[in-house]
Amino acid sequence: MPSVMNTSLTGMLAFQRALAVTSHNIANANTPGYSRQVVDFSARPGTGVGSGYIGGGVQISSVRRMYDDLLGENLQTATTGQARFSTLNDLASRLDALLADPDTGLSSSLQSFFGAVQDVASDPASIPARQALLGEASSVAERFQSLDGQLDDIGKEVNAGVRGAVGDINRLASSIAEVNQRIAVAGGLDRAPVDLQDERDRLVRELSGKVGVTTALQDDGTLSVFIGSGQTLVIGNNAQELAVQQSEFDPTIVNVVYKGSAGTASMDRSLTGGELGAYLEFRDSLLDPARRSLGQTATAFASQFNAQHESGMNLSGALGEAFFDVATPAVNGSANNTGTGSVVASVGDLGGLTGDDYVLTYDGSDYALTNFSTGAAVPMTGSGTVGDPFIADGLELVVSGAPAAGDKVRIVSTAEAAGSVRSRISDPTSVAIAAPTRATAALGNLGDAEISQSVVTDISDPALLSTAVIEFTSASTYTINGAGSFAYTDGDPITINGSEVTISGVPAVGDRFTIEANSGASGDNRNGLRLAGVQSVGVLAGGTVSIGESHSRLIAAVGSTTHQVKSNLAAQDALLTSAEDAVMSQSAVNLDEEAAKLIQYQQAYQAVAQVVAVANSLFDSLLYATRR
Repeated sequence: MPSVMNTSLTGMLAFQRALAVTSHNIANANTPGYSRQVVDFSARPGTGVGSGYIGGGVQISSVRRMYDDLLGENLQTATTGQARFSTLNDLASRLDALLADPDTGLSSSLQSFFGAVQDVASDPASIPARQALLGEASSVAERFQSLDGQLDDIGKEVNAGVRGAVGDINRLASSIAEVNQRIAVAGGLDRAPVDLQDERDRLVRELSGKVGVTTALQDDGTLSVFIGSGQTLVIGNNAQELAVQQSEFDPTIVNVVYKGSAGTASMDRSLTGGELGAYLEFRDSLLDPARRSLGQTATAFASQFNAQHESGMNLSGALGEAFFDVATPAVNGSANNTGTGSVVASVGDLGGLTGDDYVLTYDGSDYALTNFSTGAAVPMTGSGTVGDPFIADGLELVVSGAPAAGDKVRIVSTAEAAGSVRSRISDPTSVAIAAPTRATAALGNLGDAEISQSVVTDISDPALLSTAVIEFTSASTYTINGAGSFAYTDGDPITINGSEVTISGVPAVGDRFTIEANSGASGDNRNGLRLAGVQSVGVLAGGTVSIGESHSRLIAAVGSTTHQVKSNLAAQDALLTSAEDAVMSQSAVNLDEEAAKLIQYQQAYQAVAQVVAVANSLFDSLLYATRR
């Protein structure tokens, strides 16, 4: 039979514990991730007395936290998005500033270089102008190298960021698994200390800032965590690990792999969100494309300028040489190759060059080419031999050796070109501003026919600098060096020894025109004008995009993406703030409310204590009565 004393003691114990919970809330009012705890009271079972029941007092049925799972998931998602765009914004802004800044970018250096070319074309005999051009050539080469070096530095920072994020993910996964174990030991979700649940939610939120995750609460109170395309990171008290390993084709690039029971599997393409997802996204969507585009510009610039310079003649009367050095496409074999095959890659068609990387795979009998980024098959023509190379997307590939089935190589078409640009010429007299050949009319010609200046169409023609004399044997026929009889049509081009001229008008019999080496023509600027025009001539994308436009497109693309990232970051900041406010409104400790509860429970405790005093007085009265 319940007594007044026992009933009072249950109340004192319950309100004492309620006061402890309230003081715990007050103490943790500023603790990150803490959820306000509330006490639920319930009446103890009563005892039958005659025709009724007398209550057995009060008890604390539960101590629960004020937490909404849906709001918590929203906060987790917002944290992932904000971390992603914050990291992307930092990296993209640096890349944008590097490429677009007039002091560090390439545009101003290209303009200065081609301005110096124009200065020499305006005064081809000027040695100071030629010397200034060589200085600008060194500067533009150094600018290519500097940009490539800084992009490489950013790439190293990305690698370090990936390693750091993977380490943090593994640490957090292990901590979540440990908390899962403690919750399971405590008796599952219904009996788990609510502080452990807060700790686990805090860890999951921190993890969501590193990479996008999904979670699922299990019946035993543990929380399972999944990443990527559904791979398990935490299940029960077991945590799987991510790892960082060197790329199959390039040890300077790191890849993220999942260490499962069946071995390791690449995760680079499936990990999204958070810091790690942002690092991988920046590398794949901005940094690597920027390096490839810069390298494509460098390849087009050096190759096209070299080709035009080699089509000219210098002050010494020799044909021009290559003005710049630029690396050919790199070929990186897989670390898993077992054969002895080799591949030599070169650029065969600037207009067809995409700048993409490719993987050439040997299946035991045939070769197949795929795009490295997309995995799409790339058609090839040719047989892969020296005289008949494989041709695809502006590249020429020559294979040799004895590859094994499954061997493959990565062909880096342009990404390494910018860092390889070097100026080759140091002697100002070696700058080939003049055209290699010239065309003249004999002073004694009687007709009114005129000949144009010669234009070189085949710089490799071995007879290019040999003298050729065109002599008309009639108004409609001519010989070359006294041989043959060729039909003459007014205005039609005539090609001789790799040079092309046009004769217009009516010649007289015996009229002579000479095409010869342009030696000693220090005032000739015909090749110089073409060199100056290299900047604006369509070279890339099938001959529709110039060198200057190619780089401008890169700057515009990076700038546009950076602007989008900044806009998305502002939106994600707002979403995160909203999600935090929503969680705080549900879970945060209100000190005024807790102070009111403190007074409420204190007064309740004091009131129950008074009942104890009354019970004590009744007991004393009973003792006094029994003494008589």
